[in-house]
Amino acid sequence: MDIIVCIKQVPETTEVKINPETNTLIRDGVKSIVNPFDMYAIEEGVRIKEKLGGKVIALTMGPPQAEAVLREAISLGVDEGILICDRALAGSDTWATSYTLASAIRKIGKFDLVICGKQASDGDTAQVGPGISAHLDIPQVTYVKKIEEIKEGLARVERMMEEGFEIIETPLPALFTVVKEINEPRLPSLKGLMRARQAKFTVWNHKDLNLEPQDIGLLGSPTQVIKIFTPPVRTGGQILKGEPQEIVDKLVDLLKSEIS
Repeated sequence: MDIIVCIKQVPETTEVKINPETNTLIRDGVKSIVNPFDMYAIEEGVRIKEKLGGKVIALTMGPPQAEAVLREAISLGVDEGILICDRALAGSDTWATSYTLASAIRKIGKFDLVICGKQASDGDTAQVGPGISAHLDIPQVTYVKKIEEIKEGLARVERMMEEGFEIIETPLPALFTVVKEINEPRLPSLKGLMRARQAKFTVWNHKDLNLEPQDIGLLGSPTQVIKIFTPPVRTGGQILKGEPQEIVDKLVDLLKSEIS
């Protein structure tokens, strides 16, 4: 079973700073970690490998320091790491990011399963995983909370819903985005930490993936951040007191005065 886990390096702090000129994240001087939801994707990929054999490749896109998340993935049982690193990719939106990652997966070649965390903690869009599946033209199942059965050519999973869950059977290769309910990520072993320290990673740029500059980065992003600002603090407001019917009458009168 050949598995590709897509992971992302994100700021550890919730106090994200934005470059006012480019409207992109300022990463310099900010401690970064593996996107928390991606830790569950790593763990699930390693568990499947331990059960069925094969290998797990971690794939990430980012600046040179994103190599750190690949080392952490290796320490947790991943076999190989690939970094897509290129200034031409800066400013990529979710479409351009998923397009680039899908191109890298095509270059990797044979795979049975792609696993992603349900969303990134810095963007919260949950769009990149489904975008990858669309570019690769493979089935996707989002919000996977349990893999009931997986074998060559077929998988059956539980998909979390707002109320309950769905049982979905899908042919492979496919892409899953997973939620934290799926497992409990392990801690790295001493052997894993030693492997991670010595690991060498494949690094690709846009030319290695045969990507044109107009299709990636800011140029290839259909959506762009035009302006970022802190919304003004709300002030005022009224507290209505009295018996329930009296409060209702007061509220109706207020609403009528606003729309009249």
